[in-house]
Amino acid sequence: MMNVFMTRAIKLAMQNVETGGGPFGAVIVKNEKVVAEGVNRVTVKNDPTAHAEIQAIRAACEKMGTFDLSGCEIYSSCEPCPMCLSAIYWAHISSIYYAASREDAAKAGFDDLFIYNEIKLNPDERSIPHIKLLNPETPFPFEAWIESENKTKY
Repeated sequence: MMNVFMTRAIKLAMQNVETGGGPFGAVIVKNEKVVAEGVNRVTVKNDPTAHAEIQAIRAACEKMGTFDLSGCEIYSSCEPCPMCLSAIYWAHISSIYYAASREDAAKAGFDDLFIYNEIKLNPDERSIPHIKLLNPETPFPFEAWIESENKTKY
């Protein structure tokens, strides 16, 4: 028997396809209760970051009033892409459950393999130029952060 939250993530993905969105759905759960849901809105919002997991994380953080989703689980219709995986780690989500694999997504035209490969490269070897510019007259924001007494660590 399939998990009820995974079933919901897949149903959201299916409904999203029917309305012109991408085939991805995500559900964030805490203590066996749904906190937030999200679907892929990339083409609807003209926003390349509007993946289902990101949408769900944003909604959960807003609803819970925190950027720390420790103790939450995410159920996704597909293995999270590198961006979503990073966001899941930044949000401190405790567990990731997914249905389709990245290989399944690639067969449907959603191939993130090139991003996984780019991450492994040194910045100067990546396909998009990475050029470090430094203005020695400008103090580093990290120095200001380190010295600041008015910060919230995350």
